[in-house]
Amino acid sequence: MEFGHSPKATALLERLQAFMDAHVYPSERLYHEQVAADRWGHPAILEELKAKAKAAGLWNLFLPESEHGAGLTNVEYAPLCEVMGRVHFSSQVFNCSAPDTGNMETLIRYGTEAQKTRWLPGLLDGTIRSAFAMTEPEVASSDATNIASTIRRDGDDYVINGRKWWISGMGEDSCKVMIFLGRSGDDATPKHQRHSMILVPRDAKGITVLRPLTVFGYDDAPHGHMDIVFDNVRVPAENMLLGEGRGFEIAQGRLGPGRIHHCMRLIGLAERALELMCRRVKKRVAFGRTLGEQSVTLERIAESRILIDQARLLTLKAAWMMDTVGNKAAKAEIGMIKVAAPNMACRVIDWAIQAHGAAGLSEDFILANYYAHARKLRFADGPDEVHRNQIGRIELAKYA
Repeated sequence: MEFGHSPKATALLERLQAFMDAHVYPSERLYHEQVAADRWGHPAILEELKAKAKAAGLWNLFLPESEHGAGLTNVEYAPLCEVMGRVHFSSQVFNCSAPDTGNMETLIRYGTEAQKTRWLPGLLDGTIRSAFAMTEPEVASSDATNIASTIRRDGDDYVINGRKWWISGMGEDSCKVMIFLGRSGDDATPKHQRHSMILVPRDAKGITVLRPLTVFGYDDAPHGHMDIVFDNVRVPAENMLLGEGRGFEIAQGRLGPGRIHHCMRLIGLAERALELMCRRVKKRVAFGRTLGEQSVTLERIAESRILIDQARLLTLKAAWMMDTVGNKAAKAEIGMIKVAAPNMACRVIDWAIQAHGAAGLSEDFILANYYAHARKLRFADGPDEVHRNQIGRIELAKYA
């Protein structure tokens, strides 16, 4: 396995780090001030940063083997994604944020020419955003075969009914389309062919946003995680992706990259938390010594470094396998890092909070927000338990 940065990735990484230093880090406070002033508006600084990133050629870096992006492999993209993860909103600056990344890849891989023509230009240009509607409140959505919202054919249309929640991105006024996973087959249909994915315009009649959901009190505005009702939402039949009953087939192609991108960003988030912890303990004095001189702190710093580097290596291994043998063959490694990275980040951020004292719990520092984000990702794209069960079954199969 070769994890060294290619010349192309090295050059992009240097430019990305310089851009973060010059533009993103200095804008963090202003971004949060603008969001606080208008929770569900659009922070002006974000558009300014996006324009600068686009002009600098740091745009759509996530897209592999595509004329629309940088054409990086997963291994090449990993260090770039990690740097973006150091600031929670910065992946948006470079048009590399979820769920848009997964939705763009889905359209590129599975969309018809008409679907691509309608939605891809705006997404690739960053002028519109999107959402992915899967999780439901009435069923255990960790088993996606439970998804009960319906997609029924009616002449030249499909009619959609159901309730979805934790639909990230629907708080954005620029969110114009979502990919909806629903049940299109009956009980006689094979289990993994009962569901389909379909494109639903945000302005379709019958869509009602009930409320924004919060994570430990954070509403993640203006992105948001929405609770939504679909009441006889009618969309043209040509909005169906790939064909009826192929929802799980699309999901397997979509979720692998999305899961590992989350992990890449979490490593950057954990690195930032460790940096904040180290800076804090070097200047805070208790019982006659700086916190950094006390053994419990030194142990936590050391353990944080070990945990972060372990997660990075496992992420790179999963990325390398995705590049060389494909997402399906790498499913165990993708599952392992999807468990390991959020748990690692939660641990490191928690220690950073502790090093800051009660201030670490406040909004004077970013750590509480970081913890809420990392904890959320133990559920996103499948909870820990589902991935552990899959990893366990793969391991047991070696001894059949």
